[in-house]
Amino acid sequence: MIVRERGQYSRWLVWLNAGCFDPGTFLPASKIHRSPNGSTGGLYYGYVLIAAAFTAQFVSIGILSYVAGAFMEPMSAELGWSRGEYTIARSLGQLVMGIAGFFIGVQVDRIGGRPLMLVGTAILSLALVAHYAIDALWHWIVLNGIVTTMGCALVGNLVVNVTLAKWFVERRGQAVAWAAMGVSLGGIILTPAVTVAIDNFGWRLAWVGLGIGTFVLMLPISLLMRRAPEDHGLHPDGKTAAQMASNEGDKARLDYERSMTRAQAVRTGSFYALVAAFGFFSINIVVVLLHLVPMMTDAGFDRSQAALGMVMASIPAMLSKPIWGYYIDRIAVKPLAAVSASMTGVSLAFIVIAIDAHSLLGTYAAFFVLGIAWGGMIPLQEVIWGSFFGRRFLGSVRSAALPFALLLGAIAPYLVSVYRDASGEYSTALLVVAALNVMSGFMIHLVRPPKPMLPAAPA
Repeated sequence: MIVRERGQYSRWLVWLNAGCFDPGTFLPASKIHRSPNGSTGGLYYGYVLIAAAFTAQFVSIGILSYVAGAFMEPMSAELGWSRGEYTIARSLGQLVMGIAGFFIGVQVDRIGGRPLMLVGTAILSLALVAHYAIDALWHWIVLNGIVTTMGCALVGNLVVNVTLAKWFVERRGQAVAWAAMGVSLGGIILTPAVTVAIDNFGWRLAWVGLGIGTFVLMLPISLLMRRAPEDHGLHPDGKTAAQMASNEGDKARLDYERSMTRAQAVRTGSFYALVAAFGFFSINIVVVLLHLVPMMTDAGFDRSQAALGMVMASIPAMLSKPIWGYYIDRIAVKPLAAVSASMTGVSLAFIVIAIDAHSLLGTYAAFFVLGIAWGGMIPLQEVIWGSFFGRRFLGSVRSAALPFALLLGAIAPYLVSVYRDASGEYSTALLVVAALNVMSGFMIHLVRPPKPMLPAAPA
């Protein structure tokens, strides 16, 4: 039995989580052969989970963030919405993500990601196809702001990154960074592809295509997920039992033993300092992904040029992630996070200046630098949370932070839209966001880890 049951879980949930395949192989569990040290004798299953997390984030973040800007103009024009009205769904979605994540994180710790992701795949696929029938603003708000967001929350980065943090300790930065390359790939592939699909087939059929593609990709990925290496007689980073018993296993052992429960974490000042710092850091990507295409078209660039701007940011964001991950595992992580956060703000300010000057080359250059800064955002955040609070209850701790952090992400894009509708320009609002990003860099650098506590009792 993989799950240590707490309360009465339904039989189907236990079945979904237990599954019929064991890590390290696609053979039935009865065919697996473990060596005496607890290894499966093959590829460490954590690397399979990196590939699964890569695909899951490509789908979930791509749909939740990257494609929204491409749909804004055609949907608003046909249905008679303002940009502020269109943005309501995505701002509401940030709140829904925070509320859903508060409960999802606990279940990732208890039962693992597999059952959550299977349910999420079904919800997300059906919701995307149902976008075809949108004819009123409330349809959009319910389908995109609530239902689609719920689906993405169940298959997205909270579930997969918490899982990776349980399977990797010493190589956590690299594992999360490689998986997060899927986020950037969404900008490289989905934004231009969806823009072309909308321009050629209309926005309704583009949503249907996204729904079908989501189901095809996410069903097999969901079946690959596993909760923690200890459930399968394995150890973090693929270490053997002998290594874990020696000083080679000290870091992984202490990471587990000193883990804080949600109740312990929320009583520390470090928890709230990280919430505020990463909240101001993360609003950059939420605002830019939603407002990039309309911001550039307002300035006279065409839709293809605007979509290419996202590609110019996404390519360095993807390619720089393994480099960020390499250094995250080798040098102090807080200064790296401060650099990444400050770079996002400075780059955004240069984007605004270049667009106002109608310099396409300057805009693309600024997006390129922004992409490098984005490359560190996800791995740095996940590693700092894991190093501060440990992996044992990390899902519960991370999900407790989501409502606060995502509230900032919900307010920021909506306020930018309202400002644009009222003033007719984006520049001032985006410069405020850039300033908050730079401030977050200083905040991250100053925050201190919580004092170690006695080993936590099960939550």
